[in-house]
Amino acid sequence: MSGTRREIPNDPGRKERILDAALDVIAEGGVHRTTHRKIAARAEVPLGSLTYYFDGMSDLLAQAFARLSDTMSELYRRTLQSAGSTAEAEAAVVELICGPAYATDRDMTLIFEMYAYANHNEAVSVTTCTWLERSRDSLALHFTPGVSRALDALIEGWPMHRAFADAPLDRRLVTETVHAIVAAGPALSTNGDGA
Repeated sequence: MSGTRREIPNDPGRKERILDAALDVIAEGGVHRTTHRKIAARAEVPLGSLTYYFDGMSDLLAQAFARLSDTMSELYRRTLQSAGSTAEAEAAVVELICGPAYATDRDMTLIFEMYAYANHNEAVSVTTCTWLERSRDSLALHFTPGVSRALDALIEGWPMHRAFADAPLDRRLVTETVHAIVAAGPALSTNGDGA
């Protein structure tokens, strides 16, 4: 048998399981209460396996938030790619804001934690900025840059309001607002400020 034990994983998918467990632990208690021990217990792996895959808690958290960003960005992209017209793209945006699949309660908790942690961790700050760029790129499949920027702010912000109000959103109001932004497209030009 060639290769070292380090080259031959005996538990395929362990790293991903650890990252998913880390997100579960963060969602339940926040970054500030997340420990190696809690993550290992949730992932059902030996505590030492965390140091095998990650260079400390900061690296583990950064990779966990990158996994969250990738997963949500892929859903965001798929939702918009399936639209065949501007009207369908508007409906897709409304679904991202109001629907059950994107920005669930758990997702919103993790997003809040990621945004807060991004203020103190450069890798997570980069992940967050990249996520916003990916979101606008997905919207750009159907909308101008100015409209994409405005819609992305709605997609990010309205679920936050829903989470804090602990009440469903008014889908009709969301639909009318999305349509108004799309209709105002030519008036929404970007000024190159990168915001």
